Amino acid sequence: MYRYDTHDQTLVDERVAQFRDQMRRYLEGKISDEEFLPLRVQNGLYIQRYAPMLRIAIPYGMLASYQLRKLGEISARYDRGYGHFTTRTNLQLNWPKLEDVPDILADLADVQMHAIQTSGNDIRNTSTDQFSGIAADEQVDPRPWCELIRQWSTFHPEFAYLPRKFKIAVTGAEEDRAAIQVHDVGLRLWRDDAGEVRVRVLAGGGLGRTPMIGGAVCEDLPWRHLLTYLEAILRVYNQFGRRDNKFKARIKILVKALGIDEFRRRVEAEWAHLKDGPQTLTEDAVAAVAEHFVDPERRQVSAEAIAAHEALRADNRAFARFMTNNVTDHKVVGYKAVTLSLKRRDHSPGDVTSEHMSAIADLADEFGYGELRVTHEQNLVLTDVPVDRLEALWQRLDELGLANPTVGTLADLICCPGGDYCSLANAKSIPVAHAIQARFEDLDFLYDLGPLDLNISGCMNACGHHHVGHIGILGVDKKGEEYYQISLGGSQGNESSLGKILGPSFYREDVPGVIDTLLQVYVGERSPDETFLDTYRRIGLKPFKERVYA
Repeated sequence: MYRYDTHDQTLVDERVAQFRDQMRRYLEGKISDEEFLPLRVQNGLYIQRYAPMLRIAIPYGMLASYQLRKLGEISARYDRGYGHFTTRTNLQLNWPKLEDVPDILADLADVQMHAIQTSGNDIRNTSTDQFSGIAADEQVDPRPWCELIRQWSTFHPEFAYLPRKFKIAVTGAEEDRAAIQVHDVGLRLWRDDAGEVRVRVLAGGGLGRTPMIGGAVCEDLPWRHLLTYLEAILRVYNQFGRRDNKFKARIKILVKALGIDEFRRRVEAEWAHLKDGPQTLTEDAVAAVAEHFVDPERRQVSAEAIAAHEALRADNRAFARFMTNNVTDHKVVGYKAVTLSLKRRDHSPGDVTSEHMSAIADLADEFGYGELRVTHEQNLVLTDVPVDRLEALWQRLDELGLANPTVGTLADLICCPGGDYCSLANAKSIPVAHAIQARFEDLDFLYDLGPLDLNISGCMNACGHHHVGHIGILGVDKKGEEYYQISLGGSQGNESSLGKILGPSFYREDVPGVIDTLLQVYVGERSPDETFLDTYRRIGLKPFKERVYA
């Protein structure tokens, strides 16, 4: 993992001191609400429906065990004993006291964490593949490049007040697990025949009120020019992006208005002033960052231990289910990555208690090398587990209630906080998630359905990424009443697509039954080994719509 140097630590400590003074003056009435707003949002502080909310940055989803332990301590001391992991891999505290926020930020700084630029019209937390550095299909480790982007974008003087927020996603694997096609900028790292890193640059993707798939701005960018090219894109957006209407201020609106060819032309013209300038990356600069992302000294796992693990998997059905759904192949023979599901009916999706944070941190130390990842799907990953320790880990997770063998299934749904917390929401999303989980508890049925993404958002801001769910659910307001609109056919990955609206919206209590009907259509229409998404793409929306509204 990246470790702060003196410059990093000083920057974060000074920011804490600065915000502590700003908070003091605000509480004393020396700063108005209007003046305080841009100060607090760039430190991740929102005012939500019932209380302040603090969004803590987890850069490119990487957590050390001691950092997760600290998050557990903070949530117990300053909040209500839990935190919420988001689809952007950050952690949100939903009930902190306003006057405690500077102390929270100071505690975070002690473990090299912060809340800088987790809100506001600036460059947000860069996200990437949760299996970066360990994925078997990886061509380029994206973590050093994400760190370079983090350093470049933090407090960038030109981009502190963009027309709207700006999100970057990076992948270096054959399978896109970072959803780069639905980000403001998506970066695909690859190697040419000479082994040199190249970058495919996408721009203009995004969800929200006007969902769009990003288009290619540059197919073959040499790695040295990554930051200068990003700077050119941001400059074009900063100059020409709309500021008169926040609903039309994202870069996707600009790209659509100009067309991808004209947008590319403007970026290339701006880049001509930046190319080969002082921000051009050097081999030494990249190597200095890459040194932070070296592999741990993993012990070798014997062939006998691997064979014993396979035999155990064959003999124990419950363990086999966990292995099939929650365990992912690793680039190193004898190791696996283990995903811990944070989708339990007694908690909101993505929530984890302070006690569980501490326990999971201990597991990361005991069964791995003290490293964890936060996933886009609101789960946690233990990155380096030897196969001869998997059974023991599974047993410990079962004791903690974290061994749900449902990752990638209908039960592993994505859900934003919705109207229970968010002042922007049109409807509650958590009760809908719980009702669906209650309706579809049978594991055999979930496994028979196969991979299925169900995403729920409480409003058009799409924090639950409903547009790219195989089944998407959106909360809408109709004359003060909560209704739910359903879409089908969305997906993220190499072939990203946006879902199509099924038809008129539904009452909350009707949603589980509607989902049941959709699944019945799929089961009745599918070919052998055909997924829900494959079936939808083959037969289209009409059969689902006819059955639901019959």
